[in-house]
Amino acid sequence: MDIPDILQFVDEVVSSKTGKHLNDLQRGIIEGTLKRQRYTDIAETYGCTAGHAKDEGYKLLQILSNIFNETVDKNNLKSVLDRQINLNINLANSNNTFGNSNTISYINICPDDPTPSSNKSQPSTVNTKTRKNKVNIELVNKLRLFGLNNEQISEVLNLPLDAVNQVGL
Repeated sequence: MDIPDILQFVDEVVSSKTGKHLNDLQRGIIEGTLKRQRYTDIAETYGCTAGHAKDEGYKLLQILSNIFNETVDKNNLKSVLDRQINLNINLANSNNTFGNSNTISYINICPDDPTPSSNKSQPSTVNTKTRKNKVNIELVNKLRLFGLNNEQISEVLNLPLDAVNQVGL
């Protein structure tokens, strides 16, 4: 995977666990670490001190360690992310589908529906259904980019195979 895809993956994982997206410096720390840059070089790029970049890098690596349930540091960040991304991609190939809570816990297949209002005159089901369909279409296309076939996508998203086959036609 290239760096933008890795950054998107990490942002989605961190956001799903913490409710906060990566900021520019955090994204720069990940990118710089993957490119074997020093904190002084990263700090220079983002207009902060090397000490601040190092402190933020330490906090970010601690967050990732907690999310992935393994120690993450500058030296092993690439291998940890490669492993976690592959776990995510190969999820549908597993005989024990959804058995690893660390793997599935950060895949947000569909956001929670808003609490329905007590006013029955609003046709909220149309908007909710449209939103779910749009999310599913985006996920199907994204999973295809990760190399999953339609049968695997159908299984992961719990959608009929016919519905998955129609996406992108």
